[in-house]
Amino acid sequence: MTERRIRLDLLTRVEGEGALYVKLRGDEIEKLEFRIFEPPRFFEALLRGRPATDAPDITSRICGICPVAYVMSASQAVEQALGIAISPEIRALRRLIYCGEWIQSHVLHAAMLHAPDFLGLPDAMEIARAEPDLVRTALRLKKLGNTLMELIGGRAVHPVNTRVGGFYRAPDADRIAALVPELEWGAGAARDMALAFSRFAFPDDAADYTCVSLVNPDEYPILEGRIGSNRGLDIGIEAFSGAIRESQVAHSNALHAHLSDGAPYMVGPLARYANNHDRLPEACRQTAREAGLGPVERNPFKSILVRMIEVQFACLEALRLAQSYVAPSPACIEAPPRAGEGFGCTEAPRGICHHSYVLDDDGTLVSARIVPPTSQNQPQIEADLARVVLNSLDLDDDALRQRCEQAIRTYDPCISCATHFLKLTVDRA
Repeated sequence: MTERRIRLDLLTRVEGEGALYVKLRGDEIEKLEFRIFEPPRFFEALLRGRPATDAPDITSRICGICPVAYVMSASQAVEQALGIAISPEIRALRRLIYCGEWIQSHVLHAAMLHAPDFLGLPDAMEIARAEPDLVRTALRLKKLGNTLMELIGGRAVHPVNTRVGGFYRAPDADRIAALVPELEWGAGAARDMALAFSRFAFPDDAADYTCVSLVNPDEYPILEGRIGSNRGLDIGIEAFSGAIRESQVAHSNALHAHLSDGAPYMVGPLARYANNHDRLPEACRQTAREAGLGPVERNPFKSILVRMIEVQFACLEALRLAQSYVAPSPACIEAPPRAGEGFGCTEAPRGICHHSYVLDDDGTLVSARIVPPTSQNQPQIEADLARVVLNSLDLDDDALRQRCEQAIRTYDPCISCATHFLKLTVDRA
């Protein structure tokens, strides 16, 4: 029996260091591992013994692309432990800066990292040569997201104006109002990009996913909600550890998360969309229909469309918040230190980001647990890869390698948001 080996030594367009190993014997998969070998950075250990109010600033350094997700989840957990109730104005401003993160992160992935797979191009530089208007629009949209984060957070990467209880300073109303024309443009540009991407040739693939996300009866969830699924899961964020189990596997430095029954699940845009489609504005639902999407999308390769619909939503939501903006006064709610336990969970661009902290009497962190989206998606990524490989055995090695790369990129895995490296080896016996 002939043995075939495919080796991919470098893959850009993912964040972090990982590898994929697949061994085939005939028409069966003998071994498949999505390996994350980037060294662990031990943020939970770094938090122990520090003042709880340091948690947002420290955890924002976990990710340079989605720092707001960590700031907000950490802030929520500490605020619950300290008994802080933020004002509606602070909540609205937090939702506004989070919209900026969704815009810049989704556009970066969809237009620069994922679109090349469908255009037959190696990277965004080649897209700029072939489709310059697409790249100009994408860069302008990303700048819009960055501008929101800079105006509210002080800077686009690792914001310095956010804190437990709110903000150090609220932006002036006239500066927020100045964003309105660009947000109006952004909503239209995101819609046009979603419809343009809908003309891509998508692989014929689908799965019956367990979709886990925040759910909120009043709005498309970003900051708050219960944790729900399309399989009947409905829990408060404090019950997360009872419903989700983490375990160490030999081939990954990131923990794998499963439901309590051992099943994999999906978080991120497809899961949010499936669980909260009816909370999207009608304009976004109309874009989805014109892009060929129903209320639930089961083809992971079409996640690029859902991401752009969420960009349209984030622009519209930011527009609504900007038009109704009232500067919070005070900009921060203070509380004395105390012992307690707190939980925070928000929707990062890639899915739910859950934090839980225990504080002692003087407000020092005794323990911390952080569950990011990509660790939750790892088992489902492996399940997707197994399905894709078995459905693509007629492809030659190079085409199969590309299909596996594309399947991984549908999740926009944020392994570390640092080095871009993926090594793929396929043994065919």
